Amino acid sequence: MKIAVTGAAGFIGSHLAENFLRGDHEVLGLDNLSTGLEEFLAPSLKFPKFRFEKLELLESDQVHRVLKFFAPALVLHLAANADVRRGLEHPRKDLEQGTLVTFNVLEGARAAGVSRFGYTSTGSVYGEPQIFPTPENCPFPVQTSLYAASKLAGEALIQAYCEGYKMQGCIFRFVSILGERYTHGHVLDFIRKLKINPKQIEVLGNGKQRKAYLDVSDCVAAIQTILSKTSERVAIYNVGPDEYLNVDQSLDVLCKIMRVSPRRAYSGGERGWIGDSPFIFLDCQKLRGLGWRPRLSIVESVERTARFLLANEWLVKLIEARETEARDKT
Repeated sequence: MKIAVTGAAGFIGSHLAENFLRGDHEVLGLDNLSTGLEEFLAPSLKFPKFRFEKLELLESDQVHRVLKFFAPALVLHLAANADVRRGLEHPRKDLEQGTLVTFNVLEGARAAGVSRFGYTSTGSVYGEPQIFPTPENCPFPVQTSLYAASKLAGEALIQAYCEGYKMQGCIFRFVSILGERYTHGHVLDFIRKLKINPKQIEVLGNGKQRKAYLDVSDCVAAIQTILSKTSERVAIYNVGPDEYLNVDQSLDVLCKIMRVSPRRAYSGGERGWIGDSPFIFLDCQKLRGLGWRPRLSIVESVERTARFLLANEWLVKLIEARETEARDKT
């Protein structure tokens, strides 16, 4: 099968592309490399059935061109702005890299005759719900981040396209994903802080924020399970574990690995930043009904992520350099 993957040089997208190539599928990877890394493409480039094209998805003509030429049966759209915490500093970015890009990819897929469309959304679309674990049919409260709002708008576009143009859509609402090639989030932030000062660390919020996390290998397996076992016009699935960890517990795991015991300075409040949800825990029974289960626990996923980052200092330095460059431009 021919599969197009947007965000193919990113954390999750690179793993997903590689996994489909191992299944002998033909994969077209698309990425503008603004946050994705060429190094992450290296495993996929070893496969003769992989083709990569550097592409700006905001340029709709280019999206139409490559999808029409490749003619995929399935488009998996992962490209998005992933900087949730700093969304309010550049509000247009989530609109463009989230909603508008999703429209361009959807319209390019429709014009190319694509029959199936997969979309990586987020459990953050539930805002701060009253129901835990939170099921797919939970009423949506007020949106609390521009990132989640843009993802929810993308979901709505996909549902409308599937109904209007008879495509089949799969929407994956993830918890936070960890694992090899991880490039942003609390594990990276804590490791960077501890390397600078192993005796004291700032913790955003009160350290009690409860979050569910999933290893990228389990995330990819969940996507493949959903794609292979669902045929609904629009299939919406929560993707996550049956457990959660608070921020302090995550930090405990990292401190043990790094063999440090820093004094913790809390910024205070139950949220680490504006838009941070103090509790994310999804009901994934619908996905469990398809036979999927995570292989790794949250603690194992945190450990695996930490060891990867500690063993790949080049990646941490590259991320820091990119952040410095972005700050200098503003």
